[in-house]
Amino acid sequence: MSVELSYVLITPYSLKKSRTGGILARLLSRTDLDFVGARIFGLDRQFAEAYADSLLKTVGRTNKERAKLLADYVLENFTEKNGKKERGLFLLFKGEGACAKLSSVVGVLDPAHSSSDPFLTGETIRDTYSDLIEDKSQPGVIRYFEPAVLTPPDIECAVKKLKLFADFADRTPNIAENIVGVEDTDERTLVIIKPDNWRHPSSRPGNIIDMLSRTGLRIIGCKVYRMSVREALEFYGPVQGALRSKLAPVIGGKARTILEAELDFKMNDDVTGSLTETVGKSYADDQFYRIIEFMSGRRPTDCPENEMDDPGLVKCLVLIYEGKNAIAKIRNVLGPTDPTKAPGGTVRRDFGSDVMVNTAHASDSPESVLREMGVIQITQNNISRYINEFLKEYNS
Repeated sequence: MSVELSYVLITPYSLKKSRTGGILARLLSRTDLDFVGARIFGLDRQFAEAYADSLLKTVGRTNKERAKLLADYVLENFTEKNGKKERGLFLLFKGEGACAKLSSVVGVLDPAHSSSDPFLTGETIRDTYSDLIEDKSQPGVIRYFEPAVLTPPDIECAVKKLKLFADFADRTPNIAENIVGVEDTDERTLVIIKPDNWRHPSSRPGNIIDMLSRTGLRIIGCKVYRMSVREALEFYGPVQGALRSKLAPVIGGKARTILEAELDFKMNDDVTGSLTETVGKSYADDQFYRIIEFMSGRRPTDCPENEMDDPGLVKCLVLIYEGKNAIAKIRNVLGPTDPTKAPGGTVRRDFGSDVMVNTAHASDSPESVLREMGVIQITQNNISRYINEFLKEYNS
């Protein structure tokens, strides 16, 4: 089985109904594929027409009825409404037999298995989230159709559509603007689903997004992200000073106590200050470097200067949320930095381990949002480059 690149496109309706987390959880936990890219698109007529035409040409080769159904759906739902754009979430996966594996988890589109089928089990994404309702008095006439997600059945179909997405990504911003439902008073915030959630195939990232969805906020930007050592140092730079202020005096005092007990003599008070400046600050810096290593996969003291800007060895998912009081709402659902002190039902209480391995990051102020989005270069997304590299290799 060859290595393939394929995608799942979450429809505007599924995004509005906050089904993103549940869909992603199934895709991640039920396949062994590598989740390599994510992108929110502000959908427009130009893309809708090109995508619908591609569906007619590819799916239509084997099933013209299904192709027409999908094409009509795209033209109706992927275009602007009153000058505002709908959102679509594009998820990119790579691995052996990617198309077949994703199609298996997504499920089929077949009027013979419509929403009125008493034997539906909810096993696939479409079993759970899609609707295909026929007119009871006119069998074969479909009255309502919502596929929940779209995915190509085979690599030939995938290749043709991947190029469309790469071109679309090149001509549109990574943060979707002019979106249906946006208001002037809306606020943005940044969330990072941290590396501890990506160590093995798991539903955790999807479950976290599902918990965050109860804020009622919209996802308007995202990307799979590998933080370089230099980016991690800049992103968490303010933490270093806070750790020194908080930890250094405590460690300096503990070091004095241990030395006095070990050497059996009382030290002068000025020794505590010296130990704070030496042992205390060294300890605080070590904790800071552990954070950098956790987020980038490399300890900064072990990273050569010419490798500081290399993509990190561990993966994150960056999400930009938008809506009223977005910063406070997200942090409320996320919970305090220390998971052991977080209330039940918060993300960190349910999934965090300790102050460092605490599942997710969220910006704490409008100023932090702007600074952090700049550090991680939220306007950039490697989706297009990743797709084009695969297509070049595939066609060679």
